[in-house]
This record gives sequence, C-alpha cells and structure tokens, in this order.
Amino acid sequence: MVEAAAGRRSGTSPRRPSGGGEQQLPLVAVALATRVVMVTSAPPAGGGVGGGGAAAGGRCLDDLLGCLLGVLRVLGFPWAASPQRQPRPVSPRGAIPSTADGRRFAAELRRIPGRIAGNGACAVASLYTMQGKKGVNQDAMIVWENFCSRDDTIFCGVFDGHGPYGHLVAKRVRDLLPVKLGADMGTDKGRETPASNMEGNTNEVGLPVNPERKETTTSVAAEQDREYPEIFTTFRTSFLRAFHIMDRDLKLHKNIDCFFSGTTAVAVLKQGHNLIIGNLGDSRAILGTRNEDGQLIAVQLTVDLKPNIPSEAQRIRQRRGRIFALPEEPEVARVWLPKYNSPGLAMARAFGDFCLKEYGLISMPEVSCHRVTEKDEFIVLATDGVWDVLSNTEVVSIISRATSRASAARFLVESANRAWRTRYPTSKIDDCAVVCLFLNTHEADEPSSSAANNLANALEVSGDKHSTVVQLSTGVSADVVNALVKDTNELSFVDAVAKPVTVSDLTKDGSGTKQSII
Repeated sequence: MVEAAAGRRSGTSPRRPSGGGEQQLPLVAVALATRVVMVTSAPPAGGGVGGGGAAAGGRCLDDLLGCLLGVLRVLGFPWAASPQRQPRPVSPRGAIPSTADGRRFAAELRRIPGRIAGNGACAVASLYTMQGKKGVNQDAMIVWENFCSRDDTIFCGVFDGHGPYGHLVAKRVRDLLPVKLGADMGTDKGRETPASNMEGNTNEVGLPVNPERKETTTSVAAEQDREYPEIFTTFRTSFLRAFHIMDRDLKLHKNIDCFFSGTTAVAVLKQGHNLIIGNLGDSRAILGTRNEDGQLIAVQLTVDLKPNIPSEAQRIRQRRGRIFALPEEPEVARVWLPKYNSPGLAMARAFGDFCLKEYGLISMPEVSCHRVTEKDEFIVLATDGVWDVLSNTEVVSIISRATSRASAARFLVESANRAWRTRYPTSKIDDCAVVCLFLNTHEADEPSSSAANNLANALEVSGDKHSTVVQLSTGVSADVVNALVKDTNELSFVDAVAKPVTVSDLTKDGSGTKQSII
C-alpha cells in the first residue's frame, strides 16, 4: 500500500497484482473477436418490416456489451459483475384494455334500474346540472333508488371536479363510490372493524392527533354511538372504507392523471328514517325543516372543509403544506406545496390531488347521522357553484317555491346562474349541480316507475356531443350490484384522522347552522 502510494506521488504506475492476468489477455482478445464476428454476421431474426431489424440490432448491441463486461471481469474489475436480470412482466393474454373495460362498466351501470346519473327526476328526488363558463362541466351527481336491493334505501351524491382532468375524476367517483359502498355494506368487513379502531390505526401511520380536540372528538363520537349504536357505527365504518378504497382506485388508475386533479364529494345514504352523510371538500348538504312555529328553516348538515378551518389548517401545516390566499382573492384560503406556488387547492380534503396527499390533504370524509322527523321536508346537495352565490336560507326558499318536485333542482340551478350574472358580472360562472331529496312523501311508497313522476332523462355529455338515455326508477337487483365492481382488499389503514368539526371551528361565513326564512 505504501509502495502504491509512493508510485502515485512520483508519477510511476503501481505494480499490477499477480495472478496471470497478462497471460490471459491473448485468449480473451481471441474470444472477444470471435464473439463480435458471430454477432455481427448473424442474420436478423424474423426479418420483418418495421422494427425487426432494429430489434436485431438491439440484441447485437446487448451481446457486444456483454462481451466487454466479460473482458473486464476477467481482468479483475469487481464492479463489472453483471446483476441478475429480472424477467419483464408479461401482460396476460386476452386482457381487456382499460378503455374497453370502462365502456363495458358504464354500459352495465346505465342498465341498472333506479339509478339516475344525469338531469332528471323520480318520485322522491330531482337532480340537475348546468355547465358554467370555465370550460367542460366538471360536476357530477347521482340518485340511486332501491340501493342494495332495499326498498327503504336511497343513495345520492354530488361531486365537484377540479384540475385538468377533474371531470373524469368526478364521473369515476360518481360511478364507483356507491358500488364500493354497497359492496362493503353487503359484507361483514365493516362490522368487524369499529370506527374507533380505524382511527387508532390512522394514528400509527404518523399523523398527529390534536390534543386540544381529543376530548371533543371522543365525546362527539360516543354521543353519536349511544344515540345510533347499530346504524351510525356500522355505516360510518363502511363510508370510511369506501372512501379510502375509492381514493386508492384513483391513484392506481392508468388512464386518469389524478396528480393535479381531484373532486369533492357529498354523499347521503337514506335508510328508513336514518340519514348517513359523508362529506369531503367544500360541497354542501342542507336540510329544509319546520321549526316549532311551523316556519321553514335551513339546517346545515355538513361543514365546508376549507383550509382556513383551524383543525384542518393545523393538520396541513404539520405536514409541511402551506396555506395562503392570493392577492386578487384574499378571502379564499388555498393549499400549496412546501416549495412551489402550486396547485392552490381551495379545500382541505378531496379525492385525488396526490401532489398534496403527503402535505396534509386527506380523503377521509366527515361522517354524520341525522334522524328524519315529521318536520323534515327535503335535503339539498349542491356543489360550491350554488353556495358561492346563494345562502342556505335562499336555497330553501327557492326549493319551496318550485312549481313541482321534479323541477326543483333545475329551478335552483337556474336561480344560481342568474345570481352569478347579477352579483359577479365580470366573473366566469361556475358549474352547478344539485340533488333534491324529498322526505316523508307518500309518493315514495308508490311504484317509482310511474310515467307521471319519472322524468329520468340522463344527460351524458362527451365533448360537444350530447346523447340522452332514458332510465326508469324501478327496483335494483343485488346480483347486478355485486357483479359490477368489488374490491376485496381489506382496509389496512386510513390515510388521516377525521376529527369531527364542530360549530366553534367554523368561520364567520359558515357559522350559521340554522337560518329561518323571512
């Protein structure tokens, strides 16, 4: 070692290691030359046009490089040892392309009776969406009667997409979320894992728990569990599982880029007199009910999960996400990456948007329960295009003045569109989507396939082409639901702790939970 160091300092070469390497060089050279001649003179395999010659040339180059590495290994260079090659994954023969599979799945969904995913109405609900002035309509909605083959169960929801592919994300969540929820409700998975255990597993993945809210979270959950021991606990677990699996599906989807795209979701499951509400993002659900004086009032069932809510902001900042508003819209708090002014998401929870999932954005919904009483009349689910220009009180008043239940959703969307033009004449009108679900109706007990009440004309928009599909609201078979999509993978963890948001967390704009109509 000293001799080698002295040789480097004096400019002379160090001594070569003994072992007969110089004697093997002529043999190696002959072997290398022979191999090169064999490779270059071999005819191209296949001899096909349009890529056969290129493939043969690539194999020749690989063989030549392999020979050179063999020479270096013979000369004693240990770093030339070739790693073991892993076989390339081979696609199974007969695999259906994802586009064809998606079309088949969409066709199966359209054939399900009782499911409405476009502008239309049935005996107990009406739904309508209108494109704004920002481009393609990124809002989606759904009403599914006889959900899970139960006459007393209805699923409905609205989804507000955002980002370059938000319209695709919203439609996929609209199509898959109820199926995944129904599949989970039909198994014993959700019943085997209490919601409290799921929250405990969440803390183990490194997400912080707010010590100031721990007592409140426990008391609220315990109160809800005591009031609805069988309904709320079971369905809350199913909602958490379905939302988690839905977000994982988006992450693994090959044809929809969800890195900078996502969607909100407000989903309501009505079973008998029980309402289970799952909220993700800044869409909203309200209840139109009567007070003691018989006056129609608005009760907000969900909280707009914005980044400026203290508990949401704390989680985001602890995960190194940034929150600030742009100078041109100082009232809108947005979520940004730690080192880049992107993407500027105006909500604290969403499906997709995987660029922010490591920095505080979560896909776990706020799940709540409401017991329907005789004073409750209807529920309104709407995207933020409605709530940006209309208050809860105004929405309830508009629905009460609709000429018919079938036209209630359209009447509200058109009123919101007029409010946009009046209040923000220089701004681009946002997309609007509304679902009105009517409660305590005698019509709900009648066959919902009556021609007088069924206006379910699902409007499927694809680019600039419009096609209308008529769907009848009749019973749905459980076999059809189970045959569509089932995710058998169990939920190993939930990506964040969904702490209940109380009224004290609300900002001034969203603090009113009860408003009466003057």
